[in-house]
Amino acid sequence: MIAPPATTVADSGGFTLIEAMVAMAILAIATAGIIRAAEAHVDTLRGLEQRASAQWVAENALAEAGAGMGAGTTGWRDAGMLAWRWQVRTVEQASADRDLRQIAVEVRAQGQATPAVTLHGFVDAGTTTP
Repeated sequence: MIAPPATTVADSGGFTLIEAMVAMAILAIATAGIIRAAEAHVDTLRGLEQRASAQWVAENALAEAGAGMGAGTTGWRDAGMLAWRWQVRTVEQASADRDLRQIAVEVRAQGQATPAVTLHGFVDAGTTTP
């Protein structure tokens, strides 16, 4: 009768050192990808918060123009909202209806050349049509 082969350490059902190292390498690569995705998501949320802040600043400037505050102001002025500093410019123009003035509000981050938000609206020109 032939004797069964003797059991060795390799037959114990555990992982070898190489298998464990391959598993850890796969885990490290997956973790790096997850971290990159999380950073991109945070950057997207930060940009959304910044654009929302710029929109609020523009809406406030349009409301101020409608209330007659800051009439005749030209050039850029500073404003703050949340953690950002903004530059705001309000441009008034005549509209097809002489009882209304067209308002364009541009809001840009300080140090930036292009506006983050441009909001258009109308305000009462203070005249009455006979």
